[in-house]
Amino acid sequence: MEKYKILVINPGSTSTKIAIYEDEKQAFSKNIFHPESEIHKFHRIVDQKDFRKEKIIEALKEAGISLHELSCVVGRGGLLKPIESGTYFVNEKMVNDLLIGVQGEHASNLGGILAYEIAKPLNIPAFIVDPVVVDEMDEIAKFSGHPLIKRRSIFHALNHKAVARKIAGKYFGKKYEELNLIIAHLGGGISVAAHRKGRVVDVNNALNGDGPFAPERSGSLPVWDAMKLALSGKYKEDELKKMLAGKGGVVAYLGTNDMRKVEEMMGKGDKMAKDVIDAMAYQVAKEIGALSTVLEGNVDAIILTGGLAYFEYFVKEIEKRVKHLGKVIISPGEDEMEALALGALRVLKGEEKGKEYN
Repeated sequence: MEKYKILVINPGSTSTKIAIYEDEKQAFSKNIFHPESEIHKFHRIVDQKDFRKEKIIEALKEAGISLHELSCVVGRGGLLKPIESGTYFVNEKMVNDLLIGVQGEHASNLGGILAYEIAKPLNIPAFIVDPVVVDEMDEIAKFSGHPLIKRRSIFHALNHKAVARKIAGKYFGKKYEELNLIIAHLGGGISVAAHRKGRVVDVNNALNGDGPFAPERSGSLPVWDAMKLALSGKYKEDELKKMLAGKGGVVAYLGTNDMRKVEEMMGKGDKMAKDVIDAMAYQVAKEIGALSTVLEGNVDAIILTGGLAYFEYFVKEIEKRVKHLGKVIISPGEDEMEALALGALRVLKGEEKGKEYN
């Protein structure tokens, strides 16, 4: 039986990861780095699409991979309108929303655009899988406390869903849809979600100032103090945005978002470094505890995943505070490329129906 050959595209701020999967197996991968001198030539992120597309095609050609061998192209999903979880066909409506930045600009917006532009001339499907705007929140969870502000679902949906499926089968011999889980993705941003029978019914907005602070994000700030800072006239809008995402959290306290350096600082007895990591673990644990009430105490497992799940001290500090709530499973790292490929493969094999964006 002929294998499906899938091109996976995952754009980052200064690189584009690509991979070829033959069914579930990765056959080729490359991380194409883009020097900042080249990236800075473009006014907007989406203006980079032709430049990045050429680099992808060039890399595949160098590897002796013909575009005509491909069954589909799948890209990382970006800041679209809120949608339910799943694998989506990339259509013109989606491309237009990614181009205009309907919920903001982010490098991941290029994923769907690049997938579409490479796939269309080949007459093969282009997909995205579980973008960061997946919204399955219960309506009660969207209340903020003021009718002019609504809580939004922006989180690491791709890794949340992928690790949930993996853990459900490996540890429980069940489907993800049969379990109640609390999953904390611990990375440059931190998202903690309540998964009830296959749906993320509550989660912090991991991008725009909600939930625990992270290596480069501030998380929830005392609102009145944040308002006074914004109204002080000392900071421009872009500077304030960076305080929330990019220059907040650990990097604001310690001057670095590299957790290996922070670990070294702690090893040398740096009290401030330890205090900051203790506080970040405390906030993650508190968020997990809050979400246990969303699931009414019926928690099959608490999963700690993402790059920071390799940070043993940090993980243990979280675990000691939440282990009374349920089984704690550590699943370090994330494999976004595999998750994207498997999402596309499920549709190609007919195991899941591809969804339309509208």
